[in-house]
Amino acid sequence: MTSVEDEVATDAPADASADGPADAPADGPPEEGTGERQAVPWLRRLRGLVWPAVVGAIVLTGYCLYSVWQWNSLTIKSWDLGIFTQVVERYAALSAPIVPIKGEGYNLLGDHFHPLLAVLGPVYAVFPHPFTLLVVQNVCFAVAAGIVTWSALRHLGPVSGVVVGLAFGASWGLQFAVEAQFHEVALGIPLLAGSLAAVVERRAWWAVVWAAPLVFVKEDLGLTVVAIGGVLVLMRRWRPGLALIAWGCAWFAIAVLVVLPALNHEGAWAYGEQLDSTSTLADHTMLLHPDKTLTVLLLVAATAGFVLRSPIGLVLLPTLGWRFLSDNEVYWGLPWHYNAILMPIAFLAAVDGVSRAVASPDRRWRTWGDMAPWVIGAAAVGFFFFAQAPLRVLGTAEAYITNPRAATVEEILAIVPDDASVVSDVALMNYLVGTGPVYWLGHDNPTPDYVVVGDGGGTPTEWGDALGVAQVLHPEADYELALARDGYSVARRTGS
Repeated sequence: MTSVEDEVATDAPADASADGPADAPADGPPEEGTGERQAVPWLRRLRGLVWPAVVGAIVLTGYCLYSVWQWNSLTIKSWDLGIFTQVVERYAALSAPIVPIKGEGYNLLGDHFHPLLAVLGPVYAVFPHPFTLLVVQNVCFAVAAGIVTWSALRHLGPVSGVVVGLAFGASWGLQFAVEAQFHEVALGIPLLAGSLAAVVERRAWWAVVWAAPLVFVKEDLGLTVVAIGGVLVLMRRWRPGLALIAWGCAWFAIAVLVVLPALNHEGAWAYGEQLDSTSTLADHTMLLHPDKTLTVLLLVAATAGFVLRSPIGLVLLPTLGWRFLSDNEVYWGLPWHYNAILMPIAFLAAVDGVSRAVASPDRRWRTWGDMAPWVIGAAAVGFFFFAQAPLRVLGTAEAYITNPRAATVEEILAIVPDDASVVSDVALMNYLVGTGPVYWLGHDNPTPDYVVVGDGGGTPTEWGDALGVAQVLHPEADYELALARDGYSVARRTGS
């Protein structure tokens, strides 16, 4: 990372030559505590939000189109959408977050510390459907894209700002997160973008305001909050920086030492045992695993290397640290949602780094800084040619063809009445939640009213269809096969 000697040891305004281009907008916020805010007509400020709103709308539209395709194509990534639907359903009912999918009486606050999900309770109460969470996640990413665009416009100019904003919106971390469907970290993306945009603007207390709720998104983000506080300290903003460090440390400790062990059925932080720093650091093949190397290289490439020129890049370290020290290989690479939280950090570090380069007395840095937004944009476009890029499907005929098994699924969902208890594998679990209690067939569950299984749901093939599964799991009850077609089947309990 860059040294802080003359890069961050300044309290100069965002448009000062040490921290940004000399021609930065005159209406940028002044340093806290110095003078009065320059009067700016409200219309001028409103115009400054037009392009961020446009970029946000583009991002929201693209991701919602993808989510609609994914939902209609019966593509299921995991049970997570079903789990989080049950959580917000409970919050909407003003109840504890008990999640039957994870087990009878399972409190999800003993799995991860994410109480901020409670804010989605009112949203779910108005729109009670699992797809609501997909839209919420897309809105979060769109808002973050608007914030990144706003910051980039102020420091890089109108065209470059829009290019960087769109590149962030289409970044690989966000795309894979949308593909993985809803996860709690979605709520942290706009908060993190707002906090780091405030750091770029040298608005330290606003950075604190935006960052403080991150500790309630997920337990590990307490360490990210500490890192943001550390960056503020490097900028010699002592009081806000130390306040944020104390806040992040306190809530990380409360989460992993008190709340999670108290609510977890095993009395411990469930994911702490996955951290194996001794083995990882001792084995260079694990430390430099290709998946880890690719993740780091893409962070550098996607930002034209400028993530390394800003102290904001230091905020990447907590998330990269716990992921790379874990023995769970799923955490190391590109897929799933684990890189989403890195995207606002990397791109706002790039905005800050480019603005420093453009203001540098070194002509080579100025030249590279002028080119950087286009390199960032080209990297984002290049990712669309990557075979695994999720949004690529929107450019194929597959995205606009109705799944031939959709009618069968509709029949199965119609067979299962509201408020009925269901044991299911993953195949249709996300489509069944939101009415009655839904359980995963891998746990010791109460005898259900219905059993539903499908291809790709993880049910052992030797168990057969839903009737066979019911006989294996609940031999004490009588069931009849209600429907079996296109790889899906449902069994109904008969008698008392």
